Amino acid sequence: MENNIVHAGIWSIVPPLTAIILSLITKEVIFSLIIGIMSGALIHSVLTGLGAAGVFTVTIDTMIGKLADGDNAAMVVFLALLGALVAAVTRAGGSASYGVWAAQKIKSRRSAGLLTAFLGILIFIDDYFNCLTVGTVMRPITDQQRISREKLAYLIDATAAPICVIAPVSSWAASVISYYPTETGVTGMQAFAGSIPMNLYAVLTIFMVIWLAIRKNGDYGPMAAAQERVQRQTEGTARDDPRENVPASGFSGLSGELDQFAVSPKGRVLDLIIPVAFLVVFSILAMLWYGGFWEGKNLFDAFGDTSAGYALALGGFGALVVSFLLFVPRGLISFKDFFTSLGNGIKSMTGAIIILTLAWTISGICRDLLNTGDYMASLVAASSMPVALIPAIMFFIAAALSFSTGTAWGTFGILIPIAISICDIVAPELSVVSLSAVLAGSVFGDHCSPISDTTILSSTGAQCDHLNHVATQIPYALTVAAVCVAGYIVAGITIPLGFAASAAITLSLSLALLAAALLALPKVWKAKT
Repeated sequence: MENNIVHAGIWSIVPPLTAIILSLITKEVIFSLIIGIMSGALIHSVLTGLGAAGVFTVTIDTMIGKLADGDNAAMVVFLALLGALVAAVTRAGGSASYGVWAAQKIKSRRSAGLLTAFLGILIFIDDYFNCLTVGTVMRPITDQQRISREKLAYLIDATAAPICVIAPVSSWAASVISYYPTETGVTGMQAFAGSIPMNLYAVLTIFMVIWLAIRKNGDYGPMAAAQERVQRQTEGTARDDPRENVPASGFSGLSGELDQFAVSPKGRVLDLIIPVAFLVVFSILAMLWYGGFWEGKNLFDAFGDTSAGYALALGGFGALVVSFLLFVPRGLISFKDFFTSLGNGIKSMTGAIIILTLAWTISGICRDLLNTGDYMASLVAASSMPVALIPAIMFFIAAALSFSTGTAWGTFGILIPIAISICDIVAPELSVVSLSAVLAGSVFGDHCSPISDTTILSSTGAQCDHLNHVATQIPYALTVAAVCVAGYIVAGITIPLGFAASAAITLSLSLALLAAALLALPKVWKAKT
């Protein structure tokens, strides 16, 4: 397939637009992704002369190629193992006991939201790991406190990529550094560290998460409607003991396949904490192992060179072994029921795996066959822009590219070298600010895109309908993005004062604007259910 790469021009944006528009109209994300994929395959087949059969061969070849990719295959394995682990812990009664403990200790919606945000910030190494682990751990608490699954999915998504993209020791930092041009005289690590205070979308999103967790009536738009719906549905029906309603308030939220089994009454809170703790520890150790830490590399280089998918799969397998040794010998669950629950847990992840596979496929067609990224990047390179507007324009272009392709990392690889090259020629003082704008715009576009793998995994971790998550999250993301645009204009104007002074002015003004917006929007954009 690599020999058939074409430059499709404006046609290259048809597949992602088709998938996005159809998903918003039909509310069927799988159907929309398939049509988007096949539209891209049709364009490629027409331009390369493959004929009608090419539509199907391009589709299948790209899909198989993406699944054959080691990291993608490892992520599928990890999702399956995580589903199995969740099912085993639920069946053994650990989730129910955790729900009882949570009901006793977490007495308010504010505490539940803050704890979710804290865990999201704490798990900064990898966004995939963040999405699935925080969702798994916090779902019973947020259910008990009547926080909607849409709100939980937002809290997960908003503390995944935004945290990883400003954490020096993370898979995201390693990606950014690898794309930074080496001939600039500044190391990738120096540029990344300098970009952190000006990465407005990440910083402001974290501020917004904490704000929404603290304020009682801070939600607005579709999210407020989702919260009101949960309040009406659960008013007067909450149960004191989650053992009475495991699918609603338990660890997994995986109904259907798990409902047919009785939950063990002998499970304890440690029967949830221990497997999750081993999942975290094993995954971190596996990241260091695959990154070569024990072969002499330092900690940062090891995290930078690791294979996150492989490490997460290995961590999931190790946690599953621990759960078997913890549950079966103590009689919490029989040998047969343990493995039966594993099968049902894997089945529960089928939908997420299908969506993720289709998202990888459409991303591959856009990026690898139609050159969507190159086309959009060429528009930037060919345009003339006022120097002060470079950061704001870079933010917008990065957002559009990331939204269209569903990948922030792919956007990094395309736009970082272009942004730095442009600044080296016309405005060297804006290099770090423009890098920050590219990173911020990429994360924003990734957040809004229904075909983004991080967005999909956030809805999976929260057990929330994927399109509901997208629809409720977009107004929040747009709020922060609007402030970011204003902030980057200010940064472009104030950069002659020096980077430190410009960063202080930009960040202070941006936080003030966001706070004002968050005070006003709940009053003017009320819930409509």
